[in-house]
Amino acid sequence: MSRDYANRAPRGKGRGGNRNARTPGRKPWLALIVVVALVAGFGYFLWTIKGSADQVEPVKTDTRASKPKKDPNALPPKPQEEWTYLKELENKQVEVDVPPPETMRSAGPYQMQCGSFREMSQAEKMKAVIAFQGMEAQIRKVQGGSGTWYKVVIGPYERKREAERARHKLQAIGMNTCQIWLWQN
Repeated sequence: MSRDYANRAPRGKGRGGNRNARTPGRKPWLALIVVVALVAGFGYFLWTIKGSADQVEPVKTDTRASKPKKDPNALPPKPQEEWTYLKELENKQVEVDVPPPETMRSAGPYQMQCGSFREMSQAEKMKAVIAFQGMEAQIRKVQGGSGTWYKVVIGPYERKREAERARHKLQAIGMNTCQIWLWQN
């Protein structure tokens, strides 16, 4: 059974009923009177407080010759700076152990491994990408417990800073897999 909601008559009235008829309990003139009364009351309130801001009573001051009053806006006197730790550190000395220049050198030459692949063709592709950046890479064939691996290695670098510089150059083109290790044959 289908219903026709578009032509449905309002409840309590037939099809020819007056839809614009007012409901019996509604009185629009009463709402208008209430709004006018509120507006008039607000206007009267504003009219009564109109001049009250100008009527400021003068403050009575005591003219006795007692103590001179301090200026309420004046700042307190500046405190004296006293640094206690300076007195404690006057005669102290700091001892620093500086290692000799030979031990400050890096632990050894560094290498950078950028990839380890099962297939030689993948290692060759990475080597070509590195070559386009102006660096020379080698491919080392390593027999591991899980089979043959082809590692793409760059180096040796005397200092780790040089290896870091090369790694940042590769990171700029999106190659983020390179790791720096001590040189191992």
